[in-house]
Amino acid sequence: MTKSTLSIRMDSDLKKQFRELCEDMGMTMTEAFTIFAEKSVREYRIPFEIVAEIPNKETAEAMNEGDDILRHPERYKGYSDVDEMFADILK
Repeated sequence: MTKSTLSIRMDSDLKKQFRELCEDMGMTMTEAFTIFAEKSVREYRIPFEIVAEIPNKETAEAMNEGDDILRHPERYKGYSDVDEMFADILK
């Protein structure tokens, strides 16, 4: 497939915000525009809205804790018995 360049003019602040949004969603601006173009052509309409859910502070902390547990399981107590787990929780 031959690639070509598309130049888009937009407000600098909007470009910065869009780049940050794309990064938060794990893609580049080029990838986002390509996805939009492919789906638009396939469905012959402006097809969708991309929405990034930004986790609140509590959710972000829980996600970070989960990542830490996966990276360092030796730091955390594991349970094979539910009753033992609840007994520890209720202490």
